[in-house]
Amino acid sequence: MNIRSLTRGDGVVIGAAVLLFIASFLDLYSYDGAPDSVDFPNLWESGPVLMGVVLAGIIGAALVVVARGLPQPRKVAGLDLGQFGAAFAIFAAWSALGNIFDPAGGLDNLGSSSDGPDAGMGLILALIATLLMAAAALATPLLPALKAALVPAPSPAAPQPYGAQPPGGYGYPGAGAPQQPYGAQPGQPGQPAFGGQPQPGQPQPQAPQQGQAQPAGDFSPFWFAVPVPRPLFAEDGSPTPIAELAPGTWYLAVEQRGANLVAQTQDGRRGVLQDTSGIQRG
Repeated sequence: MNIRSLTRGDGVVIGAAVLLFIASFLDLYSYDGAPDSVDFPNLWESGPVLMGVVLAGIIGAALVVVARGLPQPRKVAGLDLGQFGAAFAIFAAWSALGNIFDPAGGLDNLGSSSDGPDAGMGLILALIATLLMAAAALATPLLPALKAALVPAPSPAAPQPYGAQPPGGYGYPGAGAPQQPYGAQPGQPGQPAFGGQPQPGQPQPQAPQQGQAQPAGDFSPFWFAVPVPRPLFAEDGSPTPIAELAPGTWYLAVEQRGANLVAQTQDGRRGVLQDTSGIQRG
């Protein structure tokens, strides 16, 4: 799950789910003039409220957030998980509104008051939470302010020449170590350190052209970053991407297949990077 794919609207959904969970431990209903010693039930002690409001709302929020974080949409009965989550959120808000009018499930004339019970603080907060959740789930695809990223992407580094030494970044373990151009053999006798000058009488090492295949026997795993988002395809040749490589994040190249690279993401997934043009080698 890629947390950088979450939006501000998803953040509102998560916050509403937290508020709903807190509200579930508060009073379901109350009576005017009731003594302080009276212990009113909370939302977990009412089956209809628990199933129709609390659990429906939390499940809806989970489906919305999980659907946003998946690399590709998952569908059930022709609908993706985000649509199912929005439907659960709307149902939870509708159920909460109904329970506001009848918080005790038809019970009245109880306690010290001849009037029916009033909605408790837990039920009122649950209605507010589910309304926020449903509104955010429906409005996020429509409002640019809610479609913005919840976690801002790191500022891209200044463009550098192909094979230049990058700064240390997320997931990059060798910051500050001498680096070499993409395709160069580390540890070759007579080869200067990256960025240094060759000794007299020694040839200048040349980096391969972009897209040029590197001999399989000379390949060593290395870290790299992409200049723009690039799709990562399955190793079995499936045309559907399994992930998207994002700028500002370091990935590990574990194998070279012709002009393509087999890359490993931060969460351990492996795939084929078909477009290696302009990559920044670590």
